[in-house]
Amino acid sequence: MKDKLKYKDFIGSVHFSAEDEVFYGKVEGINDLVTFEGNTVNKLKSAVKEAVDDYTELCEDVGKNIFKSFKGNFNVRVNPQLLSKAFELALLEGKTLNQFIKEAIELKIQSSSSVS
Repeated sequence: MKDKLKYKDFIGSVHFSAEDEVFYGKVEGINDLVTFEGNTVNKLKSAVKEAVDDYTELCEDVGKNIFKSFKGNFNVRVNPQLLSKAFELALLEGKTLNQFIKEAIELKIQSSSSVS
């Protein structure tokens, strides 16, 4: 997990401004812009926790969904050769391209989960 902080079920992106000498970031996967910053790693970690806790409390108070919702479909751009090979393998396995890609994503998530 490069340049990311995880707190509860949230992920915050992390950047550094050499000019301002500060770490800063935003909470990803939500419908709003929630930012945080700190001039040390410990202060940054505290700031992301405070930002997430404040945001979840606010959402609960007003009855708003906390996380971004997903429809279940998305467009992916890949090079034509990769798409052709995926289509071929899907056919050989007796699957649709959609089933093949879904399973590939599930396998990647499972292998990432076992590492954590």
